Amino acid sequence: MTTTRSASSTPVQVAAGAVGIVFLLVGVLGFVPGITANYDQLSFAGHGSGALLLGIFAVSVLHNIVHLLFGVAGVVMARSAGGARNYLIWGGVVYLVLWLYGLVIDHGGPANFVPVNSADNWLHLVLGVAMVGLGIALTRGRRAAAVRD
Repeated sequence: MTTTRSASSTPVQVAAGAVGIVFLLVGVLGFVPGITANYDQLSFAGHGSGALLLGIFAVSVLHNIVHLLFGVAGVVMARSAGGARNYLIWGGVVYLVLWLYGLVIDHGGPANFVPVNSADNWLHLVLGVAMVGLGIALTRGRRAAAVRD
């Protein structure tokens, strides 16, 4: 008797893929005038970029590229349950570190090279907590079952 592996995705893979697609979308939208307010003020990097995604979140070319790369990573890592879990948990940790970074830097200073503003900071907190939570919650039972087998 042979066992066949199901080609269906696990919930953690679906979540990681969805998060990756959202990051890809955000990265693209950061380059779209109208969706990004003050598009004429979009600079490569730094706190001088006056562009605001959805009129709220500070963005730059570098910021948009990071979103695109983070999105690609999510889509690629969603190919396996382990990769998806790692993407969500460690990506979430990165966003929590970015939240802390945004809290301690001077938003008008050179350390704000990405750039980030207060809205970005709170979004980074929510993303970090949500991603880590999804990575843990969607694999908790699977990891326990793998240990028993």
